Order: sequence, then C-alpha cells, then structure tokens
Amino acid sequence: MTVTVERATNGVCEQGSSRRRKDSYTLFLLPGALAFLAVIVVPFLMNTGVSFTDWRGVGTPEWAGLANYRTLMDDSEFWASFRHSLFMVVAMAAVPTVVGLVLAAALFDFVGKHFGSRWAAVLRACFYLPQVLPIAVAGIVWSWILAPGNGSLNELLKAVGLGSWQQDWLGDPDIALYSVMGVLVWVQLGFPLVVFMAGLQRVDPQLYEAAELDGAGWWRRFRHITLPQIRPETYVVLTWCTIAALKVFGAVYVLTKGGPGGATDVPSYFSFTTFFEKTQVGYGAAVSTVLTVIILAVSFVGLRFQTRAEDAEDTVEGART
Repeated sequence: MTVTVERATNGVCEQGSSRRRKDSYTLFLLPGALAFLAVIVVPFLMNTGVSFTDWRGVGTPEWAGLANYRTLMDDSEFWASFRHSLFMVVAMAAVPTVVGLVLAAALFDFVGKHFGSRWAAVLRACFYLPQVLPIAVAGIVWSWILAPGNGSLNELLKAVGLGSWQQDWLGDPDIALYSVMGVLVWVQLGFPLVVFMAGLQRVDPQLYEAAELDGAGWWRRFRHITLPQIRPETYVVLTWCTIAALKVFGAVYVLTKGGPGGATDVPSYFSFTTFFEKTQVGYGAAVSTVLTVIILAVSFVGLRFQTRAEDAEDTVEGART
C-alpha cells in the first residue's frame, strides 16, 4: 500500500514538473511570437487589405476588390520583372549551389587534408566575406568596377589587349541583367559553401575509406557518397537562396535601379517604384502580396523536400544500426 502511494505521488510530481517546464518554454517563446506577430503577420495582413483598394497614399482608400489583381495579370511590366526574377534564381540559387558544393568538397577533401584545416577555414572565410558586406557598399564598389569609362574591368581588358571586349556593363540593356547576375553570384556563393562544409563534417569517414579501398576515384566518391549524404543541406541551400533571389532588392537598387529601360527590374523593385514613385499604393501592395504568396509556396515545397530527405536519412541510419 505504501509503495502504491509513493508511485502515485511520484507520478503526480513528475506530471507537475513536466507541466512547469512546458509553461517555462512557453514563456520564453512568447517574446518571439509577439515580435513575429507585430513585425510579420500584422503588416502582411494590412498590406493584403490595402491591395484590395485604390489608394494614393493619402486620403481615404477606396474599395476596389480584385481590380488590382486583374490589372496585375495583364501587366507586361510585372511579367517582365518576374522573368528577370527567374534569372536571379539562376544567379543566386542554381549557380552558387553547384559551384559552392564543388568548392566545399575541394576545400574539405583537398585543401583540408593536404594543407591543414586552418587554410580551409581561411579560404572559407574569404568566400563568405561578401555575405557580411553591406549590399550598398558592395554595390557601389561593383558599380565602380563595371563603370563604362574608367572602370577597373574595362581598364583590365584594355591592359591585356582585349579592348574590343569593353562594354557598358550596367548601361547596355542586352548585358545589364547578366552583369547584375554575375555580381549576385559573387555575393551569394559563400552561403552554400559554408552550409555544405558543415554538412560534409557529419559524413561518416568510413564510407570514404571503404570507397577508396574499392578503388573509387574522387568523382565517384563525390557522386555516390557526398551528394546523397548532404541532400538535406542541398534542399536548405536551394530553398534559402531561391527565397533570397525572389525578394532581391538592394543589389538592383544600387547597381541599376531597374534600368536601363527596365532590363533589370524585379518584382520587389517594381513594387517599390509602384509604391513610392507612381504612388499607386494599392497596386504596389497587390504586387508585394503576390510575391509573398510565391515565396511562401517555395518555402513550403522546400521544407517538404528537406523533411523527406531527413526522414530517408534517418531510415538508412536506423537500418545500419
């Protein structure tokens, strides 16, 4: 009888302590939840409400229903900016992911093993440096480099005898978008590199040792071991970089301001100019709302793929053990 009472008492105490821990966790999460509500949810709902109105930013908004969205569907400027955004996805997601993965494998497998982890860390920091630079500073420096008159790139081409290759890199509508893409590749490359190097550190070294004993070269080890093992990191990089590409604004604003002739316009900058230059606040809100919905959809798909990859990896690890 005494043992039963003690067990019941212990059970009640454990339940009480568990409830207190949950309450304390909720208390710590509360500031973040309030900040998310105030900074993200409320402004998004307000922006969505404004998108259903015809408003110039002053006076009383007039209800317009879906008129702004119908106009958006037929707006060639918006669709042109959206096509440019797909180029930004290539520059900020596809290319940095592929190049970052190859560089991470090279730093991890070659530099780290032959020259030491310190040199690999130094090179990793050098590649990551553009990520921590303010985009305004980086954009101004690159505008100097790509200047048509005495820019560093044109001067370098002239010095090596390739003066015929000199271009107005940011002023020519045919190449301005590709120039911005090149700058964004430089800016974005460090993020996937750091993520992939972190992922490579958790790969079991015995897999590489077994593959080397079987005579597998670097490429076969990279293809059949490295790529499958860091699949979750790959989805993380693709998701984050795609979101960054869809909402890119600072680089376009500093380098070209959407020009020349809208050749580098993207949805975020198109929404900005619609808001503040054309004072079509309701229409600009509709553009930003559509862009937000697209980003949320991309985030959801990316998280699904990441979760699926992590579950598959857990299944494989469980089968091994």
